[in-house]
Amino acid sequence: MRLSHAALLFGVMVLWGLNFVAAKFGFRDFEPIFLLSLRFLIMGLVLVPFVEMPRAKMGHVVGLSFTMGSLHFGLMFTGVAGVDAAVAAIAIQLQVPFASILAAILFKDYLGWRRMLGMVGAFAGIVLIAGEPRMESNLFHLGLVVTASLVFATSNIQVKAMGDAPPLGVLGWSSLFAAPQLFAISLIFEDNHWRDFQAAGTYGWGAVAYMTVCVGLIGYGIWYSFLRRYTVNQVMPFTLVVPVFGVLGGVWILGEQMTWQMILGSVLTVAGVAVIVLRRPATAEAPLKS
Repeated sequence: MRLSHAALLFGVMVLWGLNFVAAKFGFRDFEPIFLLSLRFLIMGLVLVPFVEMPRAKMGHVVGLSFTMGSLHFGLMFTGVAGVDAAVAAIAIQLQVPFASILAAILFKDYLGWRRMLGMVGAFAGIVLIAGEPRMESNLFHLGLVVTASLVFATSNIQVKAMGDAPPLGVLGWSSLFAAPQLFAISLIFEDNHWRDFQAAGTYGWGAVAYMTVCVGLIGYGIWYSFLRRYTVNQVMPFTLVVPVFGVLGGVWILGEQMTWQMILGSVLTVAGVAVIVLRRPATAEAPLKS
Protein backbone atom coordinates (compact mmCIF):
# COMPACT_ATOMS: atom_id res chain seq x y z
CA MET A 1 0.00 0.00 0.00
CA ARG A 2 1.28 3.47 -0.87
CA LEU A 3 2.27 5.60 2.11
CA SER A 4 -0.14 8.38 1.09
CA HIS A 5 -3.03 5.90 1.00
CA ALA A 6 -2.06 4.49 4.39
CA ALA A 7 -2.03 8.04 5.77
CA LEU A 8 -5.51 8.69 4.33
CA LEU A 9 -6.88 5.50 5.87
CA PHE A 10 -5.31 6.40 9.20
CA GLY A 11 -6.99 9.80 8.98
CA VAL A 12 -10.36 8.18 8.31
CA MET A 13 -9.98 6.02 11.41
CA VAL A 14 -9.24 9.14 13.46
CA LEU A 15 -12.43 10.75 12.11
CA TRP A 16 -14.44 7.64 12.98
CA GLY A 17 -12.93 7.42 16.47
CA LEU A 18 -13.82 11.04 17.23
CA ASN A 19 -17.40 10.37 16.11
CA PHE A 20 -18.19 9.34 19.70
CA VAL A 21 -17.01 12.74 20.91
CA ALA A 22 -19.06 14.49 18.22
CA ALA A 23 -22.14 12.57 19.34
CA LYS A 24 -21.60 13.71 22.93
CA PHE A 25 -21.46 17.33 21.77
CA GLY A 26 -24.58 16.79 19.66
CA PHE A 27 -26.52 15.48 22.66
CA ARG A 28 -26.17 18.92 24.24
CA ASP A 29 -28.67 20.28 21.70
CA PHE A 30 -30.55 17.23 20.38
CA GLU A 31 -32.01 14.03 21.78
CA PRO A 32 -29.98 11.00 20.58
CA ILE A 33 -32.47 9.48 18.11
CA PHE A 34 -33.49 12.87 16.74
CA LEU A 35 -29.83 13.73 16.16
CA LEU A 36 -29.36 10.41 14.40
CA SER A 37 -32.42 10.89 12.19
CA LEU A 38 -31.09 14.27 11.03
CA ARG A 39 -27.74 12.69 10.21
CA PHE A 40 -29.33 9.93 8.11
CA LEU A 41 -31.73 12.32 6.37
CA ILE A 42 -28.95 14.67 5.26
CA MET A 43 -26.70 11.76 4.30
CA GLY A 44 -29.41 10.23 2.14
CA LEU A 45 -30.40 13.50 0.47
CA VAL A 46 -26.78 14.30 -0.35
CA LEU A 47 -25.82 10.85 -1.67
CA VAL A 48 -28.92 9.58 -3.48
CA PRO A 49 -28.80 12.02 -6.45
CA PHE A 50 -25.23 10.98 -7.25
CA VAL A 51 -25.12 7.21 -6.64
CA GLU A 52 -26.40 4.19 -8.49
CA MET A 53 -29.75 2.90 -7.26
CA PRO A 54 -29.44 -0.80 -6.28
CA ARG A 55 -32.79 -1.72 -7.85
CA ALA A 56 -32.26 -5.48 -7.83
CA LYS A 57 -31.36 -5.41 -4.14
CA MET A 58 -33.87 -2.81 -2.92
CA GLY A 59 -35.59 -5.28 -0.59
CA HIS A 60 -32.26 -5.98 1.08
CA VAL A 61 -31.56 -2.24 1.29
CA VAL A 62 -34.86 -1.60 3.09
CA GLY A 63 -34.09 -4.42 5.50
CA LEU A 64 -30.61 -3.04 6.09
CA SER A 65 -32.03 0.41 6.79
CA PHE A 66 -33.95 -1.15 9.68
CA THR A 67 -31.23 -3.34 11.19
CA MET A 68 -28.26 -1.06 10.56
CA GLY A 69 -30.01 2.31 10.77
CA SER A 70 -32.84 2.03 13.26
CA LEU A 71 -31.62 -0.85 15.43
CA HIS A 72 -27.82 -0.64 15.38
CA PHE A 73 -27.40 3.12 15.40
CA GLY A 74 -30.53 3.70 17.48
CA LEU A 75 -29.29 1.40 20.22
CA MET A 76 -25.74 2.71 19.97
CA PHE A 77 -26.63 6.40 20.21
CA THR A 78 -29.04 5.80 23.08
CA GLY A 79 -26.31 3.85 24.84
CA VAL A 80 -23.63 6.46 24.14
CA ALA A 81 -25.87 9.10 25.73
CA GLY A 82 -25.59 7.24 29.05
CA VAL A 83 -21.91 6.20 29.13
CA ASP A 84 -18.58 7.88 28.52
CA ALA A 85 -17.51 8.22 24.89
CA ALA A 86 -14.35 6.28 25.75
CA VAL A 87 -16.34 3.35 27.14
CA ALA A 88 -18.67 3.31 24.12
CA ALA A 89 -15.72 3.37 21.71
CA ILE A 90 -14.36 0.22 23.34
CA ALA A 91 -17.67 -1.61 23.85
CA ILE A 92 -18.77 -1.23 20.23
CA GLN A 93 -15.66 -3.17 19.18
CA LEU A 94 -17.44 -6.35 20.27
CA GLN A 95 -18.99 -6.23 16.79
CA VAL A 96 -15.79 -7.93 15.60
CA PRO A 97 -16.00 -11.08 17.79
CA PHE A 98 -19.78 -11.21 17.30
CA ALA A 99 -19.29 -11.10 13.51
CA SER A 100 -16.68 -13.86 13.71
CA ILE A 101 -18.98 -16.07 15.78
CA LEU A 102 -21.88 -15.60 13.36
CA ALA A 103 -19.60 -16.24 10.37
CA ALA A 104 -18.40 -19.47 11.97
CA ILE A 105 -21.97 -20.63 12.63
CA LEU A 106 -23.60 -19.58 9.35
CA PHE A 107 -20.77 -19.64 6.81
CA LYS A 108 -18.43 -22.21 8.40
CA ASP A 109 -15.59 -19.68 8.58
CA TYR A 110 -12.62 -21.20 10.39
CA LEU A 111 -11.86 -19.56 13.74
CA GLY A 112 -8.72 -21.24 15.04
CA TRP A 113 -7.49 -21.16 18.62
CA ARG A 114 -5.82 -17.76 18.33
CA ARG A 115 -8.98 -15.99 17.19
CA MET A 116 -11.00 -17.81 19.84
CA LEU A 117 -8.52 -16.61 22.45
CA GLY A 118 -8.91 -13.09 21.04
CA MET A 119 -12.68 -13.34 21.51
CA VAL A 120 -12.26 -14.39 25.13
CA GLY A 121 -9.97 -11.41 25.71
CA ALA A 122 -12.36 -8.99 24.01
CA PHE A 123 -15.36 -10.07 26.09
CA ALA A 124 -13.30 -10.25 29.29
CA GLY A 125 -12.25 -6.64 28.77
CA ILE A 126 -15.86 -5.45 28.58
CA VAL A 127 -16.77 -7.48 31.68
CA LEU A 128 -13.89 -5.79 33.50
CA ILE A 129 -15.11 -2.35 32.41
CA ALA A 130 -18.68 -3.21 33.46
CA GLY A 131 -17.38 -4.11 36.93
CA GLU A 132 -15.90 -0.65 37.46
CA PRO A 133 -17.78 1.01 40.37
CA ARG A 134 -18.71 4.11 38.33
CA MET A 135 -20.43 1.88 35.76
CA GLU A 136 -22.93 0.48 38.25
CA SER A 137 -25.61 3.02 37.34
CA ASN A 138 -24.79 2.87 33.61
CA LEU A 139 -24.93 -0.87 32.95
CA PHE A 140 -28.19 -0.53 31.01
CA HIS A 141 -26.66 1.94 28.56
CA LEU A 142 -23.49 -0.16 28.29
CA GLY A 143 -25.74 -3.12 27.50
CA LEU A 144 -27.38 -1.10 24.71
CA VAL A 145 -23.98 -0.43 23.13
CA VAL A 146 -23.05 -4.13 23.38
CA THR A 147 -26.41 -5.09 21.86
CA ALA A 148 -25.80 -2.57 19.07
CA SER A 149 -22.52 -4.33 18.30
CA LEU A 150 -24.38 -7.65 18.00
CA VAL A 151 -26.97 -6.09 15.67
CA PHE A 152 -24.17 -4.69 13.54
CA ALA A 153 -22.61 -8.13 13.25
CA THR A 154 -26.00 -9.54 12.24
CA SER A 155 -26.46 -6.84 9.59
CA ASN A 156 -23.24 -8.01 7.95
CA ILE A 157 -25.14 -11.14 6.91
CA GLN A 158 -27.56 -8.90 5.00
CA VAL A 159 -24.65 -7.10 3.37
CA LYS A 160 -23.10 -10.40 2.32
CA ALA A 161 -26.41 -11.39 0.69
CA MET A 162 -26.30 -8.25 -1.48
CA GLY A 163 -23.35 -9.53 -3.45
CA ASP A 164 -22.00 -6.89 -5.84
CA ALA A 165 -24.54 -4.15 -5.04
CA PRO A 166 -22.90 -0.67 -5.31
CA PRO A 167 -21.69 0.19 -1.77
CA LEU A 168 -22.33 3.93 -1.92
CA GLY A 169 -25.73 3.28 -3.50
CA VAL A 170 -26.60 0.98 -0.62
CA LEU A 171 -25.30 3.54 1.88
CA GLY A 172 -27.24 6.43 0.35
CA TRP A 173 -30.57 4.67 -0.09
CA SER A 174 -30.44 2.83 3.25
CA SER A 175 -29.75 6.19 4.93
CA LEU A 176 -32.75 7.75 3.19
CA PHE A 177 -34.99 4.85 4.25
CA ALA A 178 -33.66 4.86 7.83
CA ALA A 179 -34.39 8.56 8.42
CA PRO A 180 -38.23 8.33 8.63
CA GLN A 181 -37.98 5.21 10.79
CA LEU A 182 -35.77 7.06 13.24
CA PHE A 183 -38.00 10.15 13.16
CA ALA A 184 -40.96 7.93 14.10
CA ILE A 185 -39.03 6.30 16.95
CA SER A 186 -37.94 9.73 18.16
CA LEU A 187 -41.52 11.02 18.13
CA ILE A 188 -42.55 8.10 20.35
CA PHE A 189 -39.71 8.19 22.88
CA GLU A 190 -38.36 11.76 22.77
CA ASP A 191 -39.85 15.23 23.25
CA ASN A 192 -39.38 18.87 22.27
CA HIS A 193 -38.21 18.23 18.71
CA TRP A 194 -39.21 21.58 17.25
CA ARG A 195 -37.86 23.49 20.26
CA ASP A 196 -34.52 21.69 20.02
CA PHE A 197 -34.40 22.20 16.24
CA GLN A 198 -34.91 25.95 16.62
CA ALA A 199 -32.61 26.36 19.62
CA ALA A 200 -29.76 24.15 18.40
CA GLY A 201 -26.44 25.94 18.14
CA THR A 202 -22.85 25.18 17.31
CA TYR A 203 -22.71 21.93 19.26
CA GLY A 204 -25.80 20.38 17.70
CA TRP A 205 -25.36 21.41 14.09
CA GLY A 206 -21.60 20.98 14.31
CA ALA A 207 -22.16 17.36 15.37
CA VAL A 208 -24.62 16.78 12.52
CA ALA A 209 -22.15 18.28 10.04
CA TYR A 210 -19.24 16.25 11.40
CA MET A 211 -21.15 12.96 11.34
CA THR A 212 -22.50 13.62 7.85
CA VAL A 213 -19.50 15.14 6.09
CA CYS A 214 -16.41 13.90 7.96
CA VAL A 215 -17.59 10.48 9.10
CA GLY A 216 -19.98 9.75 6.25
CA LEU A 217 -19.12 11.42 2.96
CA ILE A 218 -15.35 11.78 3.41
CA GLY A 219 -14.75 8.76 5.62
CA TYR A 220 -16.78 6.20 3.74
CA GLY A 221 -15.92 7.69 0.37
CA ILE A 222 -12.23 6.99 1.03
CA TRP A 223 -12.97 3.66 2.73
CA TYR A 224 -14.95 2.21 -0.17
CA SER A 225 -12.54 3.46 -2.81
CA PHE A 226 -9.67 1.69 -1.03
CA LEU A 227 -11.71 -1.49 -0.54
CA ARG A 228 -11.84 -1.72 -4.33
CA ARG A 229 -8.10 -1.09 -4.65
CA TYR A 230 -6.70 -3.21 -1.81
CA THR A 231 -7.54 -6.52 -0.13
CA VAL A 232 -9.63 -6.71 3.04
CA ASN A 233 -6.63 -7.94 4.99
CA GLN A 234 -4.71 -4.82 3.97
CA VAL A 235 -7.33 -2.31 5.10
CA MET A 236 -9.04 -3.96 8.10
CA PRO A 237 -6.06 -3.61 10.50
CA PHE A 238 -6.46 0.17 10.24
CA THR A 239 -9.81 -0.12 12.07
CA LEU A 240 -7.87 -0.86 15.25
CA VAL A 241 -7.09 2.86 15.37
CA VAL A 242 -10.79 3.74 15.89
CA PRO A 243 -11.15 2.76 19.58
CA VAL A 244 -7.78 4.32 20.41
CA PHE A 245 -8.87 7.76 19.22
CA GLY A 246 -12.34 7.24 20.67
CA VAL A 247 -10.75 6.82 24.09
CA LEU A 248 -8.22 9.62 23.61
CA GLY A 249 -10.96 11.97 22.43
CA GLY A 250 -13.13 11.15 25.42
CA VAL A 251 -10.29 11.76 27.86
CA TRP A 252 -8.59 14.78 26.26
CA ILE A 253 -11.56 16.62 24.74
CA LEU A 254 -14.43 15.70 27.07
CA GLY A 255 -12.33 15.32 30.23
CA GLU A 256 -13.56 11.80 30.97
CA GLN A 257 -11.79 9.86 33.72
CA MET A 258 -10.16 6.48 33.04
CA THR A 259 -9.49 4.26 36.06
CA TRP A 260 -6.92 1.45 36.01
CA GLN A 261 -9.78 -1.05 35.69
CA MET A 262 -11.17 0.70 32.61
CA ILE A 263 -7.71 1.02 31.08
CA LEU A 264 -6.98 -2.68 31.61
CA GLY A 265 -10.39 -3.63 30.22
CA SER A 266 -9.84 -1.42 27.18
CA VAL A 267 -6.43 -2.94 26.52
CA LEU A 268 -7.85 -6.47 26.81
CA THR A 269 -10.71 -5.72 24.41
CA VAL A 270 -8.60 -3.93 21.80
CA ALA A 271 -5.91 -6.63 22.01
CA GLY A 272 -8.53 -9.34 21.58
CA VAL A 273 -10.06 -7.55 18.59
CA ALA A 274 -6.58 -7.08 17.13
CA VAL A 275 -5.97 -10.83 17.24
CA ILE A 276 -9.29 -11.48 15.50
CA VAL A 277 -8.67 -8.86 12.80
CA LEU A 278 -5.04 -9.74 12.15
CA ARG A 279 -5.82 -13.46 12.00
CA ARG A 280 -8.74 -12.80 9.64
CA PRO A 281 -9.27 -15.53 6.98
CA ALA A 282 -7.96 -14.57 3.55
CA THR A 283 -11.43 -14.92 2.03
CA ALA A 284 -13.22 -12.79 4.61
CA GLU A 285 -15.22 -9.80 3.45
CA ALA A 286 -15.22 -6.34 4.94
CA PRO A 287 -18.45 -5.16 6.53
CA LEU A 288 -20.52 -2.30 5.15
CA LYS A 289 -20.85 0.44 7.71
CA SER A 290 -22.95 3.56 7.63
